[in-house]
Amino acid sequence: MLFRQLTHDDLGCASYLVGDEDAGVAAVVDPPLDVGEVLRLARYVGVRIAHVLETHTHADHVSGHGRLVAATGATIHVHRLAEAAYDHEPIEDGWELELGSLTIRALHTPGHRPEHTAFALVDRARSAEPWAVLTGDSLFVGDVARPDLAVEREAGARAIFRSLHDRLLALPDTTEVWPGHLGGSLCGGPGMDLKVASTIGFERTNQPLLAIADEAEFVAQATAALPPQPPNFEAIVELNRGPLLTGAPASAPLTPRQVLEAAEGGALVVDVRTDLQFDEAHVPGAVSITALRAGFGSKLAWLARADEPLVLVGRDDEDAAHAALLAAAVGVRTVTGHLAGGMTSWREEGLAVERIARITVPELRERWEPAGQGVQLVDVREADEWAAGHVPGSLHAPYHGLRERPEGLDPDRPAAAICASGQRAAVGASLLRRLGVRDVLHVVEGGVPRWAREGGPVQRA
Repeated sequence: MLFRQLTHDDLGCASYLVGDEDAGVAAVVDPPLDVGEVLRLARYVGVRIAHVLETHTHADHVSGHGRLVAATGATIHVHRLAEAAYDHEPIEDGWELELGSLTIRALHTPGHRPEHTAFALVDRARSAEPWAVLTGDSLFVGDVARPDLAVEREAGARAIFRSLHDRLLALPDTTEVWPGHLGGSLCGGPGMDLKVASTIGFERTNQPLLAIADEAEFVAQATAALPPQPPNFEAIVELNRGPLLTGAPASAPLTPRQVLEAAEGGALVVDVRTDLQFDEAHVPGAVSITALRAGFGSKLAWLARADEPLVLVGRDDEDAAHAALLAAAVGVRTVTGHLAGGMTSWREEGLAVERIARITVPELRERWEPAGQGVQLVDVREADEWAAGHVPGSLHAPYHGLRERPEGLDPDRPAAAICASGQRAAVGASLLRRLGVRDVLHVVEGGVPRWAREGGPVQRA
């Protein structure tokens, strides 16, 4: 039997290539937009991709099912409630697909979305019982799916409760759990683990939400602290519903002058290098979102407007091409080009650059004054993080809401952006500079948690 997991680390997504090597046939479950590695792996093991299975119509990333169909001629299978607008074979609960000695069995598990379907895997050469289940966006390692991306949150949570207890937890404890997402995805909660797999028995024993037997209590807990909904999730759903997308995203090379003209014309310039490189020198008005760490696509989706052209700046053209593909994976399709030759070409032209000062937490404490006369502090974390503890006197402005200067922020006084680690603060600092704050500081090598650990005062909401 063939079983391979492929992860998209930027978005925390997992795809699967399953089948029978002896029979030479396979299926792909929840394919990524970049199907190159899937096709390479299929060629390597000598199987033909004949089927594409979708657990549901995804809301956080664009599927590669169209590109796989174009490359292989495979048939797409998705639950009939998805109401897909592309050619497909609609499936129902209990539907089965045989690939040599492997049987794939559909388990309708609504909640995250009405059409959501998990797939139990049965290796008939070994047993008639499922040895694994591809849980998609229902059960994760350490958490369950969020219920508010398709239906009213309480209705979604009730459906998830029933899907978990009636379908998935009814499987043998030894059944392996292979989820559609790993830690960092927007489709789950804070308990999601970076571990790639688990078992039904382990999750049943160790997940607090799964220990709740009362449906009303489960609903209350599952909906108590949901993060903000991604701004473009409905647009991604429509892209995934059809018609099929078969082309590869492209980004045109632009000269420094063309980038300058695009920025002056209203384009958003996104610098995808490391935050250190950005802080040292960047195109004036650019926003820092590094593509070299996880979460680039999610951050970009928060900031990019549907009608706003984007220009990418990387270390080189390869950086920009990679970032363009990550952008397309979250439905951002307004990338018009990239700075050819990277930031080096901008510097070689002698064009103006901006810089952002970096400051560590100990250095910040030296300049911070509780009376508010020192450095202004802008906390760019989420609301639940802010409520759990923040620096007294700081302003709260999540980075994805920084479209105008926070109320009470003096643009003529130094302002420092802080988060939990320094990564979101990099985005926040660049946005504050773009919004006209003259002296912006980027808090690095930690954030509010380090401030608290080292004895700094903390206020809780």
